[in-house]
Amino acid sequence: QQSELNSFLWTIKRDPPSYFFGTIHVPYTRVWDFIPENSKKAFQQSHIVYFELDLTDPYTISALTTCQLLPQGENLQDLLPHDIYRRLKQHLDYVKLMMPSWMTPDQRGKGLYADYLFNAIAGNWERKRPVWVMLMVNSLTEVDIKSRGVPVLDLYLAQEAERLRKQTGAVEKVEEQCHPLNGMNFSQV
Repeated sequence: QQSELNSFLWTIKRDPPSYFFGTIHVPYTRVWDFIPENSKKAFQQSHIVYFELDLTDPYTISALTTCQLLPQGENLQDLLPHDIYRRLKQHLDYVKLMMPSWMTPDQRGKGLYADYLFNAIAGNWERKRPVWVMLMVNSLTEVDIKSRGVPVLDLYLAQEAERLRKQTGAVEKVEEQCHPLNGMNFSQV
């Protein structure tokens, strides 16, 4: 029942009201039917929408990619114990082999191919910092691959905000997310 769902929506009582909505980074199709109408209505009625990051800004995407890389001249193979690196490489080879069978006909119909998708997700993995490789590996599952091409909830809402010509912004900069993750030592990762 819609009325029984937790909306993750907080209202800041002022005139006009402001809203704070908690999202998660999953394909919006997995959660959209569970978002209560009060949250959807608040979004529709809002003229200005701020997101965690501006995922529609090419600079943001470029900065996110750059922040994941090891310093120039360093490679993951030099940082990881040999056995872990070997197992990681074997796993990524397995994923690359399996990916064509994980893809949906709809994805192929939209021109999304396994090699392209693998490279988009895992390309240049040898140059990424361990924490980002860990996050990457966690997203290389059959379920996640089948949902690629569907925007995560945050991006979907940002695209909708643009389509509806709402003013948008971001509350964080890439560096504010990147530096804490990059500051983790190997044992923390």
